[in-house]
Amino acid sequence: MPAMKVTLINTADAGGGAPAACMRLLRALRKKTPEARLLVQEKRTDNEAVVSINNGLIGRLRKNLNFFAERIPFMLFHEADKTVRFAFSTASTGTDISKEQVITQADVLHLHWTNQGFLSIKDLKRLLRLNKPVVWTLHDMWTFTGGCHYAGDCNHFEHHCGHCWMLNSNQAKDLSSYGWKHKNRLYERKDSITFVTCSHWLADMARKSSLLSGFRIETIPNPIDSTVFKPGDKAALRSKWGIGNEKHIILFGAANIMDRRKGLTYLIEALELLKEQHVDADDIAVVIFGKNKAFGTTMLPFKAYELGIISSEKDIAEIYGLADVFVTPAIEDNLPNTVMEAMACGVPVVAFNTGGIPDMIDHQQNGYLAKYKSATDLAAGLNHVLTTADRTQLAQAARQKVLATFNDEVVASKYMAVYQSLLK
Repeated sequence: MPAMKVTLINTADAGGGAPAACMRLLRALRKKTPEARLLVQEKRTDNEAVVSINNGLIGRLRKNLNFFAERIPFMLFHEADKTVRFAFSTASTGTDISKEQVITQADVLHLHWTNQGFLSIKDLKRLLRLNKPVVWTLHDMWTFTGGCHYAGDCNHFEHHCGHCWMLNSNQAKDLSSYGWKHKNRLYERKDSITFVTCSHWLADMARKSSLLSGFRIETIPNPIDSTVFKPGDKAALRSKWGIGNEKHIILFGAANIMDRRKGLTYLIEALELLKEQHVDADDIAVVIFGKNKAFGTTMLPFKAYELGIISSEKDIAEIYGLADVFVTPAIEDNLPNTVMEAMACGVPVVAFNTGGIPDMIDHQQNGYLAKYKSATDLAAGLNHVLTTADRTQLAQAARQKVLATFNDEVVASKYMAVYQSLLK
């Protein structure tokens, strides 16, 4: 039997959570079916299995024009909040990829994150008209909202979008309403797409939505390469990365630590509370990695080391390996790669009990799930891991959870089963 030809589709192959998860799935799938490919708008790696639609100067110009063209309706909406400008996507412009060879020759099309001017709603319709089996992995809520990637406390997606809080809109017919209507027309056939969510929380949200009602929705987590993300020699790694000899290292990182969803204010408050609880603040240091344009580490109550943007998976794994605990105060998240990566490296994680995080952290068994938006409990979790818990036992349990649930073989097999069920 010839190898199954699966074409994954994502905006890029590096530079964020969805590209990282997509590339990890590509590597896992190619162990099962070597014909798997990834089609992207912008290629940033040298992986031979990745195909870009934008090669050369003209391609790059088209990519940039599409990116800004998609932003214009949101930017010109006079009541829109600039701080959430990139948290809302209109999918009003894009590129027709339906005639690309890697698309026409595919047995299965597997959509991932396609925003930032890559695919418009019209482009997505063109793919559906090819009458090929389509799988769509959701990395956030955008697929079933009027345009926002995370809805916050809003439940309009359960009925019909409009009066969008993100747009500061009091109008029933706003950008979110138009986005909802365009997607409703896209989803006319209930057998046209099989949706896959990375977490049970996102699956619950998708099933509540008016747009995806009646569709097949599966839950399959993102995979991780546990041979790359693995425990390391803490002392040696701290020396390599220029970290001091503090007794306890708290690690925090994100693609963009200033993203409102990452909950930085809760972390600052929690660290202040931890300092009040801890007998010797000189025992603790904080290490931060990720994009940071505005936050000053002098705001933290402990000595801080800032490592900036880390792109290499090997380097990221080493940074996890030098820490005693990883903390993420995110208030909205699907299945954050950072939590899975830390746990794979044998580092217990303290996080809020929200989104897909409970799929990974078992409270006080391999980490600590703090009460939602409670800086007090976040501080208690850090104190628990650093001073009262059996950290070795937590670390072993964290890695074991990853090996049992999120390894390449397990995740790729689940996706192959979905593909095969559709081809039948």
